[in-house]
Amino acid sequence: QVQLVESGGGSVQAGGSLRLSCAASGFTFGAYRMSWFRQTPGKEREGVARISTRGSSTEYADSVKGRFTISRDNAKNTVYLQMNSLKPEDTAMYYCARPRGGTASTWDKPGQYDYWGQGTQVTVSS
Repeated sequence: QVQLVESGGGSVQAGGSLRLSCAASGFTFGAYRMSWFRQTPGKEREGVARISTRGSSTEYADSVKGRFTISRDNAKNTVYLQMNSLKPEDTAMYYCARPRGGTASTWDKPGQYDYWGQGTQVTVSS
């Protein structure tokens, strides 16, 4: 069955870095664009970044542009999120997600995705 397993979260001070990983299994990973989302209590899940099937195209939320980098290794069935210059407002649970049908017409809308990982917590202190 489809599984997405995130790792790499933790607690860092503002200005620090973390690298999140999402290991995928149970489907043809290279056929799917993949995305990262984040969510804080009481708020809607927010799209952070998306990457094309081969990694040649990426999209980012305005709030993370220039600080976060999404990448993937199709040989390892893994998508990454490198997060630099972290801010306290980046504190959230981070999820990777697989879109229905391989892509999403509006990549940052959670309803476009059918499988989610369990999440990894990122906490940034000031």
